[in-house]
Amino acid sequence: MDQYVAAFNAAQSDVHVELSVIAAGLSGGYAQQTNAIRAHNAPDILHVEYQGLVQLMVSGGLRDITDDVADLAEGYSPAAWQGVRPGGRTWAVPMDLAPMVLYYRKDLLDRHGIPVPRTWEEFREAARAVRRADPGARLTTFPTNDGSFFAGMCWQTGDPWWRIEDETWVVDIEGEGTLRTASYWQEMISSGLVRSTPTGTQEWIAAIHEGRLWGLLGASWSVGTLAKSVPEDTGRWAVTTMPTWGGEPANGVQGGTAFGISEESAVPEAALTFLRWLSTDPEVPRIGATFTSPFPAYLPNRAVARRVYQGGYFLGDPVYEVLDEAADRVPPWTWGPNALGLFSTVRDEFGGVPTGATTLPDAVRRVHASALDDMRDRGLAVRDASTHGSPA
Repeated sequence: MDQYVAAFNAAQSDVHVELSVIAAGLSGGYAQQTNAIRAHNAPDILHVEYQGLVQLMVSGGLRDITDDVADLAEGYSPAAWQGVRPGGRTWAVPMDLAPMVLYYRKDLLDRHGIPVPRTWEEFREAARAVRRADPGARLTTFPTNDGSFFAGMCWQTGDPWWRIEDETWVVDIEGEGTLRTASYWQEMISSGLVRSTPTGTQEWIAAIHEGRLWGLLGASWSVGTLAKSVPEDTGRWAVTTMPTWGGEPANGVQGGTAFGISEESAVPEAALTFLRWLSTDPEVPRIGATFTSPFPAYLPNRAVARRVYQGGYFLGDPVYEVLDEAADRVPPWTWGPNALGLFSTVRDEFGGVPTGATTLPDAVRRVHASALDDMRDRGLAVRDASTHGSPA
């Protein structure tokens, strides 16, 4: 953000932006923002991922900017635009989108004659083939400590965890799509076809580089993660859309960035000036390409990012073509008002899976019950989709 802010300030003299860096969202940043809203000293602009927008919105700290950015609506990827419009009103300006895709070691799969999996059943067969080819290797890891990853995998099924009906939150975390996903990955873990270790750690980077992990199910931002984490692997990796369950292809989303304006900001027009620039000015993806691989939510800027992308790391299909296809496959999804806390619950409940102390389906059912209790404790009108009961 410091480079974007510096470029904006240098380009004009009407608005000056000061950047305050806080902890990452789930590492304390969202708590800091919520506390600042309650104390009536929130910054003019608040960074928020799509999954955290509703939770921040119901705190009363965000300004409704529906009319202010209505002219930009047609320029955004539909999934990103929907992500900032819970309840049909616009509460933030999208910056990027993070569709999930499959990154894989093309050199190793080709060497051993293992087809790139297009369905989850083919993915299972590929995982078996990898273990046969190298007993010490696995196709990928399912990080049991990452609630946003699991949500993205379930998003692909088109079975949202929350929806709103007649001003009531309907909770369906233990829905058919989620339980199918949980059962599939439980079998993959139990049979030793995948690991269950976290991604992004030094152990994970070493396993990737040493050929002990041949793939990664990750978001668009993993383009930059791989290139930075294992630069020596240039010319080994390729990217494709996620395997599907059959039927119409779909991809989930993991993360993605938006920015809202504080309800109590004294300079909302100036804040909006910066956010319109940050989201739509073609200079932004050019700056971003110098240190990352941006995947803008604003489609004209995505075309700029594609042109300035420094390729050469990946083999096979062009990276941005795959990401574009993945973004077009994202089904509708609604985040609930306790999504951020639920990620922590997922991490805690999934903790016993690697040791066999619990299973993913059983853990999902406990997450569902916990989410219902939390929303009821907040005084929200809630209905349990699994029992079709009355609002409580």
